[in-house]
Amino acid sequence: MARHTLSVLVENKPGVLARIAGLISRRGYNIDSLAVGPTEFEEISRMTVVVDVEEQALEQVTKQLNKLIEVLKVVELEQAASVQRELVLIKVRSDAATRSQILDITQMFRCNVVDVTTDSVVLEATGTPEKLGALLGVLEPYGVRELVQSGLVAVGRGGRSITDRARKAG
Repeated sequence: MARHTLSVLVENKPGVLARIAGLISRRGYNIDSLAVGPTEFEEISRMTVVVDVEEQALEQVTKQLNKLIEVLKVVELEQAASVQRELVLIKVRSDAATRSQILDITQMFRCNVVDVTTDSVVLEATGTPEKLGALLGVLEPYGVRELVQSGLVAVGRGGRSITDRARKAG
């Protein structure tokens, strides 16, 4: 199986997220990552869905998504032809002896320190899943106390916009 990133433009209406997630799960596929948010047009939302499926199953899922009335456009975003990022907040155990080492790591990975207490530091990092995985690997010896991670968001490279194309078609 292979990971596929789908950018799904939908009408910004209640229940659309549940219908799309249900459609994918009813077919026995797991959603690895899901992020939903508004676009530059208030009547349209963008869902970035990452699924780990074979090519044939991806084609079936895409066809089924396109049949939903609220779905305006479905596009697979290839990793090389898109910008893909995740956000992670990491609470790391930290005391006076380890704090400077952790701050050095944050500079290497271009993280932001968003909270500091006497026994912990909260870091904010954005990047590819691979970069964030490497960051977590380096921080693990210090003690990751809490972790929260967003779903993957992605946009195609270049001047073309799937939002514009979807509005013209709809």
